[in-house]
Amino acid sequence: MGITERKVREKEHRKEEILDAAKKVFFEKGLSAATMDEIAEAAELSKGTLYLYYKSKEDMYLGVMMRGMEELYEDFERIGTSSVSTLHKIMELGDVYRKYFDKHRKFFRMIHFLQSPQFHKQVSDEMKKTCDMETQRVWNVINSILQTGMDEGLLRPNYNPMELGVILWSNMNALMLRIDNEGDKWKKRFNIDLEHTLSVSTTLLFESILTTRGRTEYAALANK
Repeated sequence: MGITERKVREKEHRKEEILDAAKKVFFEKGLSAATMDEIAEAAELSKGTLYLYYKSKEDMYLGVMMRGMEELYEDFERIGTSSVSTLHKIMELGDVYRKYFDKHRKFFRMIHFLQSPQFHKQVSDEMKKTCDMETQRVWNVINSILQTGMDEGLLRPNYNPMELGVILWSNMNALMLRIDNEGDKWKKRFNIDLEHTLSVSTTLLFESILTTRGRTEYAALANK
């Protein structure tokens, strides 16, 4: 290994160590309450050293979030290249995202914090570009699968596949956020299990975009 290559690997290793420390602080305190001093202490580095690798704590927050999302990105890409039927792929996308929500609730909360306009004002252009590229991986898979569903006559053709993806994704996100914030309250006050509501809502939306042929294939899959 040459000197240059070794230095690159050492730099990447240090960045990962910093993200490990930042994750602990962010999970405990959130972005607003966390400080660079606390992250530096957790990483056993000086605050000045942190700034050599990340321009702000917001950049670090985005780095932690993207690393946490890698599992979801990889699962989506695996689904996109699998040999199962198109409807099976669409159903599996929803299942994988829901399982990710159940397993990684703190990362899910980080994703939604990113929607804050104030947060984006603090993030460097470099990190925004990296995040956009990673997010595009997910949307490429979703768009491709939904377009294939239309081409195969399974989904109604009078929609833009990307718009359909946004609708399905946003519906799940909205209910997941409510489950995370108010799940117990809805159970106590209205005797409504929002986990079940999520399943019902997802099914209703999905069935509404199916053609007659699509509904036939979906019924066969659902009964397996």
